[in-house]
Amino acid sequence: MKKIAIWWVLAILAGCGGDGGSDSSSISGYVADGYLKNAKVFLDLNNNFKLDAGEPNTTSVSGGHYRLENLNQEMRQHQVVVIAQAGVTYDEENPNQPIANSYLLCAPPGGTDFISPISTLVQERMTNDPTLTRLQAVEQVRTELRLAAGTDPLGNYIGGNNLALQTMAREMVTLMAEQREQIMSQDGTTVDPVRYLLMLRVMNQELTRLMENAQNGDGLQSQFMQTIRDRIKTAMVV
Repeated sequence: MKKIAIWWVLAILAGCGGDGGSDSSSISGYVADGYLKNAKVFLDLNNNFKLDAGEPNTTSVSGGHYRLENLNQEMRQHQVVVIAQAGVTYDEENPNQPIANSYLLCAPPGGTDFISPISTLVQERMTNDPTLTRLQAVEQVRTELRLAAGTDPLGNYIGGNNLALQTMAREMVTLMAEQREQIMSQDGTTVDPVRYLLMLRVMNQELTRLMENAQNGDGLQSQFMQTIRDRIKTAMVV
C-alpha cells in the first residue's frame, strides 16, 4: 500500500507541471497563447514583472520553446515572466505579422512547462494568497474551469487539442492587450504590477464564466465580456 501511495503522489506532482525535462541548473518549456516566437522570457527575481539587470533571460524560438540556463536553486524559486512584445513577438497561429499590442504572461515555480494565460491565473492566485501551494492553486483553477478530474490546467492545451481552453486563452489575451495602456508601455519594459494583478484578479473571479463563454462560442462581444471589460477598468482605478 505504501508503494502505491508514493507512486500516486509522484504521478500527481508530475501531472501538475515540472520543469519541462529541465536539469537542476535550467528551466525549459513553451510559451503560448498560440505558440509565441521572439517573446522575452525571464526569471522575475524581485516580482515586479519587469526584466531587470541580472535577471536570467532568453528569447523564445519557433514552437514557443524557451530555455533558461545556469540557474541556482534560489533563482528557481521565483516566477517566470513572459513579455509578448508588440512588433517583435509572433503568435504562430498568425505567423505573417507580429502582435499589435504587448502583454504579459507568467507561471509559478515548478509550473513552467507551458506558460500561458492559464498558468498566469494560477500564479495570480498564489500571489494574492501566499498560503496557497501551487498544487492547491492548480486544483482551484481546475475545479472552476470544470475540467475532468486528473486534467492538468497547466498542461499544453495546444498539443492536447483542448479547443475550449485554447479559445478561453485567446480571449483572455485579447482582454489583456486591450488594457495594455493602463498596465505597461508598448515595448513591455515598463509595467504597473498593481494594475496588472488587479486585472488578473477580475479574470480569476469570473473564471467559470470565462470558460462557459468560450465553450458556448459567445465570443469577445458577448454581454458577459463587456461586463468583464467594465469590471477590469473599474478595478484598475487605483
